[in-house]
Amino acid sequence: MHNFLVWALLIAGIATASCLIGCVPASQQGHVSKQPFGTTPDGTPVDIYTLRNGKGCEARITNYGGTVVSLKMPDRQGQVGDVVLGFDNLSDYVSKSPYFGSLIGRYGNRIANGKFTLDGKEYTLTANDGPNHLHGGVKGFDKVVWKAQAFLMDSHEPVLALQYTSPNGEEGYPGTLDVLARYTLTNDNALRIDFGATTSKDTIINLTHHSYFNLAGQGDVLSHDVMINALQFTPVNSTLIPTGEIRPVEGAPFDFTTPTAIGARINANDEQLKFAKGYDHNWVINKAPGELGVMARVYEPASGRILEVLSTEPGLQFYTGNFLDGTLKGKNGQVYGFRSGFCMEPQHYPDSPNKPDFPSVVLKAADTYKSIIIYRFSVRK
Repeated sequence: MHNFLVWALLIAGIATASCLIGCVPASQQGHVSKQPFGTTPDGTPVDIYTLRNGKGCEARITNYGGTVVSLKMPDRQGQVGDVVLGFDNLSDYVSKSPYFGSLIGRYGNRIANGKFTLDGKEYTLTANDGPNHLHGGVKGFDKVVWKAQAFLMDSHEPVLALQYTSPNGEEGYPGTLDVLARYTLTNDNALRIDFGATTSKDTIINLTHHSYFNLAGQGDVLSHDVMINALQFTPVNSTLIPTGEIRPVEGAPFDFTTPTAIGARINANDEQLKFAKGYDHNWVINKAPGELGVMARVYEPASGRILEVLSTEPGLQFYTGNFLDGTLKGKNGQVYGFRSGFCMEPQHYPDSPNKPDFPSVVLKAADTYKSIIIYRFSVRK
């Protein structure tokens, strides 16, 4: 077994097995497989891995950018359907993907003017979103080919372990960063992502996942009911950089403490909504730092599907596909129109390196970064 696979089993601090081999009936055992998925423009071969649990749920993930290409979950009739947006082929992911299903790093979200200061030294990052740095730069973790290995846990849950070494100075970041992402399709119909990283020198890090969900599998997402476990959010300026204020959600279109349809207030006469053309903001989650807890719950009435988002992260970026405009044609020829998907991205707050009052995103050379994201599915009958 490769060293990074040993790390894959241990990095999250959980047991390598949840039961003895053979304790899961054959009908409930998971499955993993691998197929070619094309080559990158520089000729690097890319694979796609199929993870299937014992209940017939399936995740297809490619080692190009750690991208979740499809995620199939049952509706209230037990019919399994794809609940994420994406493409049928690698070339579309390379040439035009708006981060569909991507693993995001080194820094998810925006850093103002592509600059930050660490240990008394100013670093300049690639500006790829107007004046700002977004999602790791021009070639973030979503655009690299990761080393990969798929296997079954003793619990018969399928796992895909991905590893990448980001060299010192890549996209302007300090330190050689060794990163591992471990995807598990669990027996309770969740896609769990465990992140781990170490660095050769002090750096910043903020890893997240960027699937565009549509629990109906088609159409827009405005009828999805959303609950976000947050009493506050971080308002932004016109380039979507947080102002530094922590603002209460009460009385504003950002109050999702009780389940509310995405479309109920998305077009309200609100400056924050106008800046982002809808929701594209960070919510301050109501839980202890580092605690694995519920961030959000989404219900789609027609299918009965429920998505519950859990994480150890302090913030949740909720984005409603405001920049989708019908020009992208995805899987099976489906056209992705305005607000046809939503993202729930557990992470630290945007521009945290330049906001000393926000939770720190500094990873010291002597420390290990760990983070957990869980997307758990169920149905309402």
